[in-house]
Amino acid sequence: MIRLHHCPQTRSMRVLWLLHELGVEFEVVTHPFDKSLRLPGYLKLSPAGRVPALEIDGATMFESGAITEYLCERFPEAGLGRLPGEPERAEWLTWMHFAETVSQHVAALTQQHVALYDDSMRSPVVMKLEAARLTKCYGAIETRLAGPDGRRAHLLDSSFSAADVAVGQAVYMGLHFAKLDGFPATSDWYRRITARPGFEASLPGKDEALLYARDFYPAWEVPA
Repeated sequence: MIRLHHCPQTRSMRVLWLLHELGVEFEVVTHPFDKSLRLPGYLKLSPAGRVPALEIDGATMFESGAITEYLCERFPEAGLGRLPGEPERAEWLTWMHFAETVSQHVAALTQQHVALYDDSMRSPVVMKLEAARLTKCYGAIETRLAGPDGRRAHLLDSSFSAADVAVGQAVYMGLHFAKLDGFPATSDWYRRITARPGFEASLPGKDEALLYARDFYPAWEVPA
């Protein structure tokens, strides 16, 4: 039995997308993104009160990167991981964890734009700085995909992998704060991977509460 505890438009979305790509049977428990994640029952699954949490093989896991690595090793036949000793292992791990580099800037921007309700609590400096750092992450992805030997179709030379899922989902979140203008290889890659049925299936349902009320939050401008 595989059960994913999930909030739409959060890091748990990357695990949901991966599960669809793996083609395994699973169930989803959708939680509101609120204080209910701090209740004792949920804290038994995720002690920091965050998503995702995954129940699998009689155990419980949290942390999306660890869950992704475990699922790829648990279902190697899907070909989405790169196991120890395989040629692309180092690159796969690097880009898998680069998703968190992107996500930390998205989290800071989400806090500034979404979690803080009073404008007086928000920092124009933090907003602009984090948006710039997020854009630099896009630049790192662009450099990888454009490559000196021609444009790559995916982050790894061989094929689509969980690295594309992890980084792609982080970019999905990031696009609420910084656009992909000026990054043609990244734009093409993102358009291609998000056309996959697995990504489409991981998007919020029409009746699910969204973390982001707006499609895009422009950089903070100090009132005149």
